[in-house]
Amino acid sequence: MTSTPPPSSSLDPEIGARLKRSADGLVPAIAQQYDTGEVLMLGWMDDEALHRTLTTGRCTYWSRSRREYWVKGDTSGHFQWVKSVALDCDADTVLVKVDQVGAACHTGARTCFDEDVLLKDGVGSGTAASDQ
Repeated sequence: MTSTPPPSSSLDPEIGARLKRSADGLVPAIAQQYDTGEVLMLGWMDDEALHRTLTTGRCTYWSRSRREYWVKGDTSGHFQWVKSVALDCDADTVLVKVDQVGAACHTGARTCFDEDVLLKDGVGSGTAASDQ
């Protein structure tokens, strides 16, 4: 069975025409805390998920593993209230600035990027720091 989301959507056709989607019809969506700039998580959106995000004020994502839509906070209570939505310069990534209530990560961490820091303050265990 394919992981491609359903093709029908209520997304404004002008927005849809601008999007550059992956082969499976998705665009990455970065959730960022609106007032601090903290990067919270990355999810995936198809046209309908983006439409729902733009019209409901809550982040809606497409689950590639479950092949269904999910609204951040519906099961966890850790809501993402949408403050703004923007496309990057190539129109292949969505930036959603949100007011995050509770943890953004499914592990319970504030962000999905708290636990496995590979480089901090320009110093790491690899060759990147020594190449500077």
